[in-house]
Amino acid sequence: MGKNIFDLFNMISNDVKKDEQRATPPTWIVAGLGNPGKEYVYTRHNAGFDALDCLADRKEMSITSLKFHSLVCEKMFSSQKVLFMKPQTFMNNSGIALREAASFYKIPPERILVICDDVSFDVGKLRIRRKGSDGGQKGVKSIIYHLQSDNFPRIKIGVGQKPHSDFDLASWVLSDIPPADRESFTDALSKACEACALIVCGDIEKAMMLYN
Repeated sequence: MGKNIFDLFNMISNDVKKDEQRATPPTWIVAGLGNPGKEYVYTRHNAGFDALDCLADRKEMSITSLKFHSLVCEKMFSSQKVLFMKPQTFMNNSGIALREAASFYKIPPERILVICDDVSFDVGKLRIRRKGSDGGQKGVKSIIYHLQSDNFPRIKIGVGQKPHSDFDLASWVLSDIPPADRESFTDALSKACEACALIVCGDIEKAMMLYN
């Protein structure tokens, strides 16, 4: 038996809604920072990439399109249209990609959420901030420079402090998360996904209360 007129109407309505969503420009950017290339996959510096991969698995999305010097995906996230970005410019030039995307969509800094690693905290510790200095994180430093603003929220994922003060920082952040810390790290990625949802929906206070 063929579909009745109400079924056909609902199908058309759903198709129209999908087309409208596709045509709607993003109102938020969520950028996970890291370095492209297989040699960096498990490193501390790729915590931002890892968080977006975790989020992509949960939301059944594929962050694989190439745009704005990044791997990207546009997706409705609750009531917001979000551009998810994994800059491919290497960490220290992350700001180039974000400036290009923000300029194109006219998205202000306060609607750009950055997810990155932080060597100030133990593995698995999260720290959420509304804005602030780069704290020595070169990707965040690049974003502040290119946006000419530090007024953007960020989720910092702890990847562990250097074993001693003389240890080379670059070598440390480009080292792998050890197996003993993987469970804590994975748990932090999951919490970062939950915090991301709250922040994009306008409840950064709750995210800070739950996860800081």
